[in-house]
Amino acid sequence: MNIINFILNNSSLILEYTLNHISLVLMVLLLSLGLWILTGLIISWHDKLAGTVISLSNILFCIPSISLFGLFMTMPGFGLGRNTAVVVLVIYAMMPLVRSVYLGVKSVDTSVVDAGKGMGMTSLQILLQIRIPMAWPMIFAGIRVSIVIITGIATMATFIGEKNLGRLIHQGITRGDADMIITGAIIVSIMALSLDYILGRVQKKVISPGLRFNSEN
Repeated sequence: MNIINFILNNSSLILEYTLNHISLVLMVLLLSLGLWILTGLIISWHDKLAGTVISLSNILFCIPSISLFGLFMTMPGFGLGRNTAVVVLVIYAMMPLVRSVYLGVKSVDTSVVDAGKGMGMTSLQILLQIRIPMAWPMIFAGIRVSIVIITGIATMATFIGEKNLGRLIHQGITRGDADMIITGAIIVSIMALSLDYILGRVQKKVISPGLRFNSEN
């Protein structure tokens, strides 16, 4: 009951933090999709480069988020605020997205690719018409993992001035206010699950039943 009272008494502030959180997550997702899907496609043609890029993404993903936020905050042109938050979160989205795109494209049956070549298709046509469509289940898995990761780590951006749901959690810990902590944690969790559910519905629309069946077995 105390949590409900807290939400009712602070509804405008909670709404502001929630909208800021959603806008940050969606901005990062759009930038990440454009950047890292393209990167995954490029390295799928260069295996040596792929090993380096994927290793780098794994290393960056293992760096504690508060450290990476602090590092970029001290760099010229970044500082406190959304610019730093966006860049750091895009970096954290690198590992699941690049990896899923690369593995998805490379996992396409070579016999299907050879059939495309036999029909006179160019490398670009094979990529666009065969490899990418057949890699969609794995690519979407990476996107769904990324959105959950971004939503959670975005709470840490409160330490560099971002006014999102992380502020409720941080201030709740500072004040010893369990209602603030629980409210922030619940809303972030609901947001992550909701975005994952929406992407799951989109996935069913854009991926053929045959490919979905194969990816689940």
